[in-house]
Amino acid sequence: MLNIFESVTRRLVEVWKSDEQSGQRSASSCRCGRPVYFQNSVCLGCQAPLGYAPSLQQLRSMTAGPDSGTWVLDGDPGQATIWKRCKNFDSPAGCNWLVQADEDQTLCRSCRLNHTIPNLADSDNRLWWRKIENAKRRLVAQLLNLGLPIESKVSEDPKHGVMFDFLRSTEQKSRVITGHSDGLIILNIEEADDSIREKMRKEMHEPYRTLLGHLRHEIGHYYWDRLVAVDKTWLEKYRDLFGDEREDYAAALKRNYEQGPPANWAEKHITSYASVHPWEDWAECWAHYLHVVDSLDTALRFGLRGEDVEQAVEPFTVNDLYDPKAPDAERVILLVNSWVQLTTVLNELARSMGHQDFYPFVMSRTVLRKMHFIQMIVKEARDGTSPVVEHH
Repeated sequence: MLNIFESVTRRLVEVWKSDEQSGQRSASSCRCGRPVYFQNSVCLGCQAPLGYAPSLQQLRSMTAGPDSGTWVLDGDPGQATIWKRCKNFDSPAGCNWLVQADEDQTLCRSCRLNHTIPNLADSDNRLWWRKIENAKRRLVAQLLNLGLPIESKVSEDPKHGVMFDFLRSTEQKSRVITGHSDGLIILNIEEADDSIREKMRKEMHEPYRTLLGHLRHEIGHYYWDRLVAVDKTWLEKYRDLFGDEREDYAAALKRNYEQGPPANWAEKHITSYASVHPWEDWAECWAHYLHVVDSLDTALRFGLRGEDVEQAVEPFTVNDLYDPKAPDAERVILLVNSWVQLTTVLNELARSMGHQDFYPFVMSRTVLRKMHFIQMIVKEARDGTSPVVEHH
């Protein structure tokens, strides 16, 4: 089946996470021994209540705590930490995340990032918001797992934080455009309607369009502001690799819509949209970096490995990386080649079911260099060496 060797999967944790974080996202199980999954709030086997503790990065079964509405995690020695459910547990969002009971906050690490939520009097809005929050929680969990800063612009860090507006177009207002500006991410909630999103995907000639993909792309713009724009050294290197972001953005968009992408865009970019402007190139590569990390992490947690599969393309080497002399260069290449092998099999499985490819992209060597560049910035941010400079 999948060509993910034990040596590669063991190294996955070493490459993408710090030693302190390793093992924290292993496949979860309830106290009854049955597997449980990220979105579960109750065990489907024994009906035990479940909650996700973001500080532990674990989904755990729970037992009622000393006070009404409080919980203790099964397996917590001495039951030292008391938890409460996120306020949005009983809302249409159905949030299964936990908050420490002694915190003043009633919302979890993910829900407190919300600035504007949809009008919940509308049944479509309720359904769409739940889908959006499911995707956002997966995004936030991954960012926490990677050790990236993710504070609320609403209640925690007004200058450097991030927040979300989930809006819907109306007849009285112009169409909501998904995007990012100074820590505010706007998402058109109609994207949560599969038929609408699929129609837009076809109209935009996109091979892939998902809620999670939108969120990963837009959060990439936020981290460009947070980690690249404020660091002169990284900014210069970014311009050498991605291009100069000072190019007129409006003019670049106009050129793309009128003329389309350059004929050779796939040689340097992961998507045609990435060729529009250096900002979009960064955001698209950032999203794909998160795609790769999370998918490989999921494979690791479920122990996916097995017989060799034939490579569809020539494997990458360390010389294809942004910095071939990086301490983890060989391990990164092992993981990237495992990703290519994994997606080769998954694409074939999708085709055998009559679906479009699981990963409908081709990663060129230039794109690999860009993703390794992002990996280096993420590691620096995780290690606490990135500057935090007020935006101007």
